[in-house]
Amino acid sequence: MTSEIYRAIEEIAKEKGISQEKLMSVLQTSLITAYKNNYKAEGQSISVRFDSDMELHIYVQKTIVLEVENPEIEISLEEAREVNPAYDVGDVVEMEVTPADFKRKVATNAKQNVRNNLLAIERGLILEEFKNREGDLITGIVERISGSNVFINLGKTEALLLPKEQVATEVYRHGDRIKVYIAEVKETTQGPKIILSRTHPGLLLRLLELEVPEIHDGIVQVKAVAREAGNRSKVAVWSLDENVDPVGACVGGKGTRIRSVVDELYGERIDVIPWDKDPGLFVANALSPAKVIRVDTIEGEEKVARVIVADDQLSLAIGREGQNARLAAKLTGWKVDIKSVNQVGPEVLEQTAEEVGDTEDGQENS
Repeated sequence: MTSEIYRAIEEIAKEKGISQEKLMSVLQTSLITAYKNNYKAEGQSISVRFDSDMELHIYVQKTIVLEVENPEIEISLEEAREVNPAYDVGDVVEMEVTPADFKRKVATNAKQNVRNNLLAIERGLILEEFKNREGDLITGIVERISGSNVFINLGKTEALLLPKEQVATEVYRHGDRIKVYIAEVKETTQGPKIILSRTHPGLLLRLLELEVPEIHDGIVQVKAVAREAGNRSKVAVWSLDENVDPVGACVGGKGTRIRSVVDELYGERIDVIPWDKDPGLFVANALSPAKVIRVDTIEGEEKVARVIVADDQLSLAIGREGQNARLAAKLTGWKVDIKSVNQVGPEVLEQTAEEVGDTEDGQENS
């Protein structure tokens, strides 16, 4: 008995890279199920333990009552006190019920008992490991391409890069090593299903954490990310240390840090802008590289930021096909309405200047 079970557990643990403790736990669970099926103990509370010599012991738990109605789960106070005089009504008694023939069967079929549950063990371990890694970055190898789906080998399992999670400008080839974002992990009847992404804004965030120590250490915070994967992204950053320039930290000396991220994203353009608690300043920053003259923010059911730029900055602020304005809106959470000086008229700017002056005079007189 001892050698059969121990050798079976040791062999499979080494073969599959699963801890012996995990295999023992699953074996115990399977033995409980086998005992209940073979000895008509479905309603009983059963536990299985191995002693230091790997000898099997099966126990049933029974509740102490004054009058036994169900002997399968109850025991009388009188009978319980024969085991231990300290027992009282309501206590739970654990009684060994190990059948000799069951012990022999377990010894003979120890390896098969474990192997029968091996698939469930492996699936459970994969689900547990990757469920805890949702939102993480991982490197995988393109294993195969089936239709529009790309399957990525993550070492212990295979994961899926769906068409909607693929970047239109990227080409995935068998054997390519790529970094991917773990977007979702869910349990299915076929086992864990791991959904990866190359388009998720979180991929950009994790890549910045790898390249920028100040972000990894929490000195620089990424406040927001807006991304049109494969084309352009905007990242808003803030420093907890006034001596650390958050934009400079992300860009790095001669642009080395941000270039590494751009290379990983196959040339995707990345604008790093300073975050500001003032929504007007934040919107102005988000419209970089355009220079903004003024931003009026209007709170309401829909937050609107009305932006005025110089005539020669209008196309830059809006961007090609509206991309710059669109990303700025995603980044800030404000609907951005951009007008040039020519469109609003110079009197609007003059009126604003007067309002600002009146406000400053009022503050000085108060």
